[in-house]
Amino acid sequence: MIVLTILSLVLITRNVNAQRQLPGMRGIQLMAETVDGFYHITTKNKTGYIFGASLSTYIRGTHQWVFGGEYLRRYYPYRDTRIPIEHFTATGGFLYSMLSDRSKTVCLSAGISALAGYETVNGGQATLSDGATIRNKDTFIYGGTLSLQMEIHLTDCIILLLTARERILGGTTTGHFHTLFGTGIKFIIN
Repeated sequence: MIVLTILSLVLITRNVNAQRQLPGMRGIQLMAETVDGFYHITTKNKTGYIFGASLSTYIRGTHQWVFGGEYLRRYYPYRDTRIPIEHFTATGGFLYSMLSDRSKTVCLSAGISALAGYETVNGGQATLSDGATIRNKDTFIYGGTLSLQMEIHLTDCIILLLTARERILGGTTTGHFHTLFGTGIKFIIN
């Protein structure tokens, strides 16, 4: 009886693992990342954060298409204060599955995506509290992102995400390159 129980558990476990990352499976992922370094009391005037939500769809080979939106807020130091820069962007891209263990519990992917959106400097206000004028204007931005993402299956429907990305922007007057590190969670919805 014990042998049959263990054998049935092994068969059930193998069957469950085979149901991960199948073509057509979709997931909603929520991300939180740091921008241009990790937040610390000494670097708070030079770093920022980004939040995003997206829909991912697996295709053959456990690769995936990802489409979503992101909100970025980064700060630039100015005298004894800091100037906020905000990006509202839509993104779309492809993640290529590079490595995965046999049970598809851990998967490493690399990808590329395009983005377009809007950048606002200091909430659209050109004059600072000390009377100085900001020359940077609110503008439309475009660009792309190079990504490295690790997926760790906590259950068959809940996945922990660890990411490292490099954002390359055009149309901006506040910085063309931003390094992002973060974490997120993905919920498989079908």
